[in-house]
Amino acid sequence: MRKLTLASIALATTALSGPVLADGHLRITEEPLELTIHMHWPRAQGYGVGGSPSEIYPVEQAAREMTGIHLTDATAGRNSTDAGEAMNLLLAQGDLPDIVGGHLIRQPVNQYGPQGAFVPLNDLIAEHAPNIQAYFDSHPEVFASIQAYDGNIYYIPYLPDGQFGRAYFIRQDWLDALGLEQPDNVDELYETLVAFRDQDPNGNGLQDEIPFFARNWEETIRLVTLWDARSSGSDTYHDFYVNDAGQVIHPYAQEAYRDALANVAQWYEEGLIDPEVFTRGSSSRDYLLSENLGGFTHDWFASTSGYNAALADQIDGFNFIPFLPPESAGGVRMEEHRRIPVKPDGWAISYTNEHVVETIRYFDFWFTEEGRLLSNFGVEGETWNMVDGEPVFTDEVLNSDRAVNSQMYDQGAQIQRGYWQDYRYEWQWTSEAAREGIELYEANDLLVPQFLGVAFNEDEQAIYDRYWPSLRTYMLERQQAWVLGSGDIQADWDDYMDDLNNMGYAEVIEVMNSAYERQYGG
Repeated sequence: MRKLTLASIALATTALSGPVLADGHLRITEEPLELTIHMHWPRAQGYGVGGSPSEIYPVEQAAREMTGIHLTDATAGRNSTDAGEAMNLLLAQGDLPDIVGGHLIRQPVNQYGPQGAFVPLNDLIAEHAPNIQAYFDSHPEVFASIQAYDGNIYYIPYLPDGQFGRAYFIRQDWLDALGLEQPDNVDELYETLVAFRDQDPNGNGLQDEIPFFARNWEETIRLVTLWDARSSGSDTYHDFYVNDAGQVIHPYAQEAYRDALANVAQWYEEGLIDPEVFTRGSSSRDYLLSENLGGFTHDWFASTSGYNAALADQIDGFNFIPFLPPESAGGVRMEEHRRIPVKPDGWAISYTNEHVVETIRYFDFWFTEEGRLLSNFGVEGETWNMVDGEPVFTDEVLNSDRAVNSQMYDQGAQIQRGYWQDYRYEWQWTSEAAREGIELYEANDLLVPQFLGVAFNEDEQAIYDRYWPSLRTYMLERQQAWVLGSGDIQADWDDYMDDLNNMGYAEVIEVMNSAYERQYGG
């Protein structure tokens, strides 16, 4: 990695920007200006439809016409679906494209930005990006969360909108068939799952029901919240969280987790949890619901509620609906998952960029009203129209066999550039049952605060990198073994904690907290 200085960046960019037009005008350059971009994310490894640079996104074409800025693909690691590998390859090459964007860029950008690989954006935003500045002024916690250890920010993040993501769903038709009420607490949930297992709610005469299932096996671990433990502090599985004392800790090193996971393992042993939950994978929801086998899960509001319409003609009376989280053993009703306000995805300006002012103005374009509509809904008149002051998708989009978000990806909307999502995009294709569920969750104040992450200095990063990967691997290995019945978490706990401490857990927690105190003021 080439070692650069902020002074060298300043010298390289002092006389680079041409004249720009008046504030509020979307045109940034009179003549087209081409900027190269690395854009690697799970849905596409490259900046173009399906990752193909030869197929220009309709959204990109519209942005070119509005701004005069033309992005051309220069994505590294196109043969890999691993964004981290692609970033490492890009950094190893040294000669970066003008813009570096995509999935999980925060850590490398904040690590190498202070070394000179990426341009600090604070002053550029203050001078040339009024819309981004207005967002940060109204969301100071987001600004604090994306700062690198030197106090600068080096990327504009993807900023999700909305609050609620996942919910608890239950087969109301099964409850009705068995004459049961929705479970209100963890003990009632246990009895409900036992009834699903034993009393043939699908009516086929077989004991084939799967009481609890999950597309993501990590949702099995989230059941620990029903016994007042935690599984994560953010919308990323297995993340750290901030406890009531204001300290960063990890959920899998707490006694509450020990006691809660013992209950999860007991449920698994009793056949209340899908025996294939760790292996069935993302198709489990499709399969278990379409085969009338699945009874209870924790999954996304919009997509999960869509099964009522999809399976109405296939399963008589099918009714899979969101319901309030059951009260925990300690009497707490909470929803651990929520939409995080800032993602580690987005885009940054590299040290090679000779048009940093135009680029930051281009980044700012996506925070204008026109840019935000374009990045969320696609091209007006093609995928949506303005109706009574609201952007409304066309019937062709809403009634397609393909999910709306998948259609948007092909348009170049909802991709992991630095932009501010608009929840109206999702609300339109959220079923009435899910909308009612969201309103129910909102009315009951269920969400918990989120850990927005930290930015390490060089020494902290070295300690984290030295210890955390092996610690995390060990935690997850033991976790899965305990659920599957290999070992007893209660009996094994002291040895487990000794292992964590011998592997550097205390050192990781120390640097997490030093970074947290520096970044957020303690």
